Amino acid sequence: MKIAIQGIKGSYHHIVAENYFGEAIELAECMTFAEMPDKVINGEVDFAVMAIENSIAGAILPNYALIDEADLAIVGEYYLEINHNLMGLKGQKIEEIKKVHSHPMALLQCRSFFKNYPHIKLIEDVDTADVAKRIQENQLKKVGAIASAKAAEIYDLELIAEEIQTIKKNFTRFVIVQSKERLNNVNATKASLKFVLKHESGSLGEVLILLANHKVNLSKIQSLPIIDRPWEYAFFADLVFEDYQEYKNAMADIRNKVSSLKILGEYKDNK
Repeated sequence: MKIAIQGIKGSYHHIVAENYFGEAIELAECMTFAEMPDKVINGEVDFAVMAIENSIAGAILPNYALIDEADLAIVGEYYLEINHNLMGLKGQKIEEIKKVHSHPMALLQCRSFFKNYPHIKLIEDVDTADVAKRIQENQLKKVGAIASAKAAEIYDLELIAEEIQTIKKNFTRFVIVQSKERLNNVNATKASLKFVLKHESGSLGEVLILLANHKVNLSKIQSLPIIDRPWEYAFFADLVFEDYQEYKNAMADIRNKVSSLKILGEYKDNK
């Protein structure tokens, strides 16, 4: 089985792929999220693992758009606790580190730790694990990376400081996507959808009332501008439910209240 991930071995996407599918997988490493949908569509990979929201930073809205535009199906989800670690070549002390490279999100989540080390310059990079790999390959002294403990293990680096994120309970939700499959997953307890409201007063309120009437819980809703229609917005929502038929009934009712409705996926709630 071949799985597309954002980043390289040792990245958090790699950890999720192994936790979800097992270790007997082949990875397709992508340095950007935008590369991933084409690999799924073209059959180069069986699935892709894509971060979709973080408990601190919120939703990664561009990834919802990528899934929608490529007409992919969300078929699963995985929540990973994110523990950031400072690492470098073996034997180095934190006082010797002059620069730390990592993904902008990792730097943001660890900024408080580095206030105690003003001599260290923080530099944005494309991927957490890729920095770890470069440090080892090029024997970069006085340079650190913020990445997973798995990256330190793979690239034979030393953990200089562990769990340096400011907020210790830091989770990222990842979705598993594949080419569009036929819906009607009767074992599903969660669904992701996109809808556009009609230009009528109170239309969003009516949608929320219909969900409540069918005992479907709205666990998240985000709006995203419609590029070619200024000042109009699409809504991306996650729904949680116990009764699949009630959920389907809710979708049937909502279709009459919105100008468009698209189910992005039906799957098991893994929270």
